[in-house]
Amino acid sequence: MKSLAELQAIRDKARANVTLRKENPNAARVLVGMATCGIAAGARPVLNAFVEEIAKRGLSDDIVVTQTGCIGICQYEPVVEIEIPGQEKVTYVKMSPERVIKVVNDHLVNKNVVTEFTIGAYTE
Repeated sequence: MKSLAELQAIRDKARANVTLRKENPNAARVLVGMATCGIAAGARPVLNAFVEEIAKRGLSDDIVVTQTGCIGICQYEPVVEIEIPGQEKVTYVKMSPERVIKVVNDHLVNKNVVTEFTIGAYTE
């Protein structure tokens, strides 16, 4: 990203994807921490990777990707929380676009938490 116009184009694309989505009460939610610390640590490419991977797999009706403010664990940014109805929330830390593919495949599609990327793996 080399200009403000590029950043605005990314924002507009992400907003369009969010607002076009129908709200499904049973949908899984992916919340990407987009406070100042998250953005500085690389949360924007992580958010974009989730949106792109979920769209590529045709999962947009079943998984909602959204941004949130400060999650409160700045030292672990970028932070992503995944909420699946009827299951405990999972917090992934030190996320990267490369890790997103594994989280989508293993956790969101196959229902297996990627424990080595969770906060528990970093705080033990």
